[in-house]
Amino acid sequence: MRVLGLETSCDDTGVAVYDSDQGLLAHRLYSQTALHADYGGIVPELASRDHIRKLLPLIKTVMAAAGTAGDELDGIAYTAGPGLAGALLVGAAVGRSLAWAWGVPAVGVHHMEGHLLSPMLEAGPPAFPFLALLVSGGHTLLADVRGIGDYTILGETVDDAVGEAFDKTAKLLGLGYPGGPAIARAAEQGAPGRFYFPRPMTGRPGLEFSFSGLKTAVATVAQAQELDPRTVADIACAFQEAAVDTLRIKCQRALEQTGHARLVAAGGVSANARLREQLTEMAAARRARVYFPRLQFSTDNGAMIAYAGAMRLKAGQHETAAFTVHPRWELQKLGVPGASR
Repeated sequence: MRVLGLETSCDDTGVAVYDSDQGLLAHRLYSQTALHADYGGIVPELASRDHIRKLLPLIKTVMAAAGTAGDELDGIAYTAGPGLAGALLVGAAVGRSLAWAWGVPAVGVHHMEGHLLSPMLEAGPPAFPFLALLVSGGHTLLADVRGIGDYTILGETVDDAVGEAFDKTAKLLGLGYPGGPAIARAAEQGAPGRFYFPRPMTGRPGLEFSFSGLKTAVATVAQAQELDPRTVADIACAFQEAAVDTLRIKCQRALEQTGHARLVAAGGVSANARLREQLTEMAAARRARVYFPRLQFSTDNGAMIAYAGAMRLKAGQHETAAFTVHPRWELQKLGVPGASR
């Protein structure tokens, strides 16, 4: 099955062609980071307009690179949610229109299912069942994954997502946008131990997360300091350690609870080198294994949407002529593919 995947949920325009027999044939990603940097965050209207400008040219480029014509596709997958409503509508409208024109089925994909399945694009992918940690700007959750669509949420954030905490902390420290890479770069120059921040909700049972208190603790310390480059680096280092340590503790607790020997970590924050190091060490100590997508597929991309879409299309799922998007969409309610919608 050969599928064109379109990702337009937020501020990245991603396009890919995936073949279930030959693997990933081509992919391209256009980032809007420079467009939104002056605003310190994503401006939804600007994001939607840029998707409109970039999506069709990217599709032409990727289709050419994959050596694939429209009538050679077996389906089109697009991100239907969660995300920014306007941005989602761009991908859904283009994807559904092309599917109609080329006479192929289309399927709307859950953005976080795409992330969850992104390690399947790598050599030696994880087998089901496994524990999944999904960490991004809008999500922080742990899921028990029994198969495609068979997801049980074990715990999620009660307030800020960890990626949001990175962004807000970076803005507080004057490090710019996006916050994840900015914090990581600053932390490399920081002195461990000068500052210490709490590991939220790790001192009580359960797998829920909270990062608003951590952000407040950083703000309190920052306001009492002269924010010279050394102090900024030291605070960034302490914040990153607290955030990563919190994720590690919760993952270890979830592995113990489920008995799984495989952990998948995906989403934009999974690109953080310190998180990868800590999760790998923790898993090895438990004789478990952790799986990550390659760095370019940790952030939003069309390849993960093409793969997830291929799995659902192969099982017989597809959309009607009408389409809709879901700015808010619970992962646990997706259901196992296998029936037309």
